[in-house]
Amino acid sequence: MQFIENTIKSVLEQSYKVDEIIVVDNNSTDNTCELVKNKFPNVRLLRENQQGVSYARNTGINNAKNNWIAFLDSDDQWLRNKIELQVNKVKSHNYNSLFVHTDEIWIKNGKKINQKKKHMKLEGYIYKECLNMCIISPSSVLVNRHLFNEYGMFRPWLKVCEDYELWLRFTSKVPIYLVNVPCVVKYGGHPGQLSKKHWGIDRFRVRALEKLILRFNLNKIQTKDTTNALISKIKVIISGAEKRKNKKIMKIYNFKKNYWKDKI
Repeated sequence: MQFIENTIKSVLEQSYKVDEIIVVDNNSTDNTCELVKNKFPNVRLLRENQQGVSYARNTGINNAKNNWIAFLDSDDQWLRNKIELQVNKVKSHNYNSLFVHTDEIWIKNGKKINQKKKHMKLEGYIYKECLNMCIISPSSVLVNRHLFNEYGMFRPWLKVCEDYELWLRFTSKVPIYLVNVPCVVKYGGHPGQLSKKHWGIDRFRVRALEKLILRFNLNKIQTKDTTNALISKIKVIISGAEKRKNKKIMKIYNFKKNYWKDKI
């Protein structure tokens, strides 16, 4: 409950006025709806059955009235100048930038932790750099609605890595812009994080990459880079299956490895 209250407050306290705040309650059981109604009557509350984070975010997108959309997960907070800095970035590029993200601060179990070099925030045409892992936090982005209309929204069939897959679609088509200062505080180490509920996160990345190659309009270079990243992740899954002596997983992913190696 404290997370959601702090989250809403961090939006209300933005130095740049946020036109509309929508809270999508994904069938929570912690009295979130009552808190929002009682403490934040001007916040628009949408309730839905527990269908996952992709449905919740898509519900917010579909119900938003404005062309610029920002997300904020319930366990993250925006610093006060987050939206202002992003709007200034958009203005400085004559409104040609459609996707702006920011740097962030990580807190785990109450302590600040340093990000590794692989987590460095990037800008420009960064599709290839986004293939290994998700380096863009949903809570850090400001996105123009045009991108959702043109390239689609979050994929509900992905239980995790749904942001990884969507950002790959966007980064394959448009340049990404960066506010290179921390504007978001991300809290980790607490129960309930999706990444802790599912083993073998690379399984979901493999599925996402396969769909991108087969169904999304990648160019030749992007297809080659994606296939190489896909094979690399398949090998990681096979290695883990060998250690656990999981013959079923080994069989499935060895087949995938051989199939995609023939496509290079």
